[in-house]
Amino acid sequence: MATKTVQALLDDVHLLGNDQYSLVESVRALVKGQFPSVSEEVKYGGVLFSSGVQFCGVFAYKEHVSVEFSHGARITDPFGHLEGNGKGRRHIKLRTTKDVEAKNLAHYLPLALEAASRTA
Repeated sequence: MATKTVQALLDDVHLLGNDQYSLVESVRALVKGQFPSVSEEVKYGGVLFSSGVQFCGVFAYKEHVSVEFSHGARITDPFGHLEGNGKGRRHIKLRTTKDVEAKNLAHYLPLALEAASRTA
């Protein structure tokens, strides 16, 4: 079975709605802006980002978009935006494109990479 491409996944996200599509694209642009050598892979129904190690992913749902951090429990959270209470993962839910800035996503991305790098 062929691996789904990022573009094919984005086409599917667009079917969920323009809001989710815009949010996913905003997250992708932010990640690529901070980490120019980042690579993307479709896995688990979302786009996973790697820069030496896999450090986060973006997943679209009907009511929101979630940015997932595999090692989020190791991230210091001064803004209180990380959700989840499992052993490792944390996520930030985005409902509008304004949430990308309002929830300080740019602050969390390098911390996510650092946390993932420490466990690699």
